[in-house]
Amino acid sequence: MIFQILFDSMDFTSWLLFGFALLLLIDVVRNWRPRSFPPGPWAMPFLGNISTPLDFKTMEKLSQEYGPVFSLRKGSEKMVFVSGYKMIKEALVNQLDSFTDRPIVPLFHVIFKGIGIALSNGYLWKKQRKFANAHLRYFGEGKKSLEKYTEVESNFLCEAFADEQGKPFNPHYTLTNAVSNIISSVVFGHRFEYSDSTFRKVLELDNEAVLLMGSAQTQLYDAFPSLFNYLPGPHQTVLANYRDIVDFLKKQIQKHQEEWNPDDPRDYIDVYLAEMEKNEQDPQAGFNLETLAVCTLDLIEAGTETVATTLRWALVHMINYPDIQEKVQAEIDRVIGQSRQPTLADRPNLPYTDAVIHESQRLGNVVPMGFPKMASKDSTLGGYFIPKGTSVTTILSSALFDKNEWATPDVFNPEHFLDSKGQFLRKDAFIPFSAGKRVCIGERLARMELFLFFTSLLQRFTLSAAPGEMPSLEGVMGFTYSPEDFRMLAVPR
Repeated sequence: MIFQILFDSMDFTSWLLFGFALLLLIDVVRNWRPRSFPPGPWAMPFLGNISTPLDFKTMEKLSQEYGPVFSLRKGSEKMVFVSGYKMIKEALVNQLDSFTDRPIVPLFHVIFKGIGIALSNGYLWKKQRKFANAHLRYFGEGKKSLEKYTEVESNFLCEAFADEQGKPFNPHYTLTNAVSNIISSVVFGHRFEYSDSTFRKVLELDNEAVLLMGSAQTQLYDAFPSLFNYLPGPHQTVLANYRDIVDFLKKQIQKHQEEWNPDDPRDYIDVYLAEMEKNEQDPQAGFNLETLAVCTLDLIEAGTETVATTLRWALVHMINYPDIQEKVQAEIDRVIGQSRQPTLADRPNLPYTDAVIHESQRLGNVVPMGFPKMASKDSTLGGYFIPKGTSVTTILSSALFDKNEWATPDVFNPEHFLDSKGQFLRKDAFIPFSAGKRVCIGERLARMELFLFFTSLLQRFTLSAAPGEMPSLEGVMGFTYSPEDFRMLAVPR
């Protein structure tokens, strides 16, 4: 009776307030943080920590306040972040099987659909990654080895720099095209000329998308995808760009289908088409045209953007530190000279050059947040309980700048990678490719490309800033951390 009278006396505004209070109570109960869960800043009802940008500098501040394992909430999703080399090693190496899955990231899921190599899970992921590894090795050996491809492409790159005739130019897309041509030779069976406007457009679309992924507006899509699907913003540009890139890849695949000879496989796509026939009775393995398109996108992404961005950082560092550039050139002159091209066999004899490349990669910090993983089972990390299915991000930049691992973490210092005798020194905390079972599939290729491209350029050119245009050492935050666009001079030696 009392409740009936109460309900009869409530007007529209009262019902609205009652409904809001009920939703608020449900949100508080559903998103209550157990004491055993990693700590973090207070989250607003319904919205979570949407005002907290997901960049490595903000994460560093939060780790100082809450410790090496902390949490945030975006919308209703709880996210755990892991900071510092020791804790990252604990998560990815010591607990090898605890954080191997990938979560569904709505922005990426629209394009990658949980298939392919990078963002898939379970049986499909194991089959696709094993196949990619095997055939990257297969096409990376013999007369048309990846090293030979890179040596040839290094010549094209140096010729393109020479064509600038010592005048100011922006090396951005020349470098990106050169790097991409290595994986393109394996995946498509051919390289793309630097003057190819269609491929240049693909590279520009990818670069724009990678930059926009870091914007706060784009990150809101992942928290509220159902809402932002219908709203304009940079997330729509990201999705449109990737649709165009996938269309380009599908045309390459279609051309391969038309020319395909199963007895004479030319490249990765050809052998994948053959694998599709072999696995017709095993649909869970995912060998089909849709997965092939996503796998190709994965390989292009792993073999292009991060390596090219690291090379741009290396040029920025050489321009800003001419004394270090001179030491690199002196070592190259002493070991290789000017009569032949650098090869991978020269790397052990060029410890200072190798150290400079590694330091450029460390300080460049190209993928500072890595890519999110997901707890594949109930786990404990740093004394906190992390339930199965929780998104976990290992902040790679925190290992690359860890004060307990590097003598001068915020300074460009090649000595970080040299022992007392001047020999190259490997450092466990150097994990720009991540670690564990989800380590970047393109690590071996990337390391080779960085060495051969960088050494070839420093052998043939002295690099300096365009007059009055010293490249900034502060980067631009997207999904990757990249240098601001810059112009430079490349004077033949």
